[in-house]
Amino acid sequence: MNDEGNEQSSKRINLGSGKLKTFFVDHLNRIYSAKLHLIERLPLLCHEAHFSDLQNAIAETVQNVEKQIVRMEMIYALLDEIVAPANVLGLTSLVDDAFEAIQQQDGDAELRDLSILFYLQNIESVEMASFQILQMAAIKLKNPQVVQLLKENYEEAKADRTLFLLISTKYITN
Repeated sequence: MNDEGNEQSSKRINLGSGKLKTFFVDHLNRIYSAKLHLIERLPLLCHEAHFSDLQNAIAETVQNVEKQIVRMEMIYALLDEIVAPANVLGLTSLVDDAFEAIQQQDGDAELRDLSILFYLQNIESVEMASFQILQMAAIKLKNPQVVQLLKENYEEAKADRTLFLLISTKYITN
């Protein structure tokens, strides 16, 4: 490695609190907007699901997403920020793609349910990663209340992902 490469890797990254707060709020807006999209779409997935355990898990996830939205609104208030609509085309496309894939399995209830589970796993993984990064930023912004609210959202997303994984194993291993 040349000296320039060593010099670059040894430099400290210094995001000032203003830059970090802007990043935080921008990405909070993105995940908030994506959650609103989920609230609209998840109940429709519940009607598409065949297996009652999956229907119940989706209904529980809707309740969790509603709680996460309330927590995120509390974060906006704690930061003295307002919700700003964000471009979440990638996240909403993932949800919309799930509906398209599910429709391709129209004649096979088990494959349709497995498609639903596949996409719900992906969505929860994105949410978990988002909450983790925002939580780390909140620590740097020195706001323990925001950290706690994000931790609760992360834990719910993690629990939902685990539940979907357990249900998936019933389809794949039985």
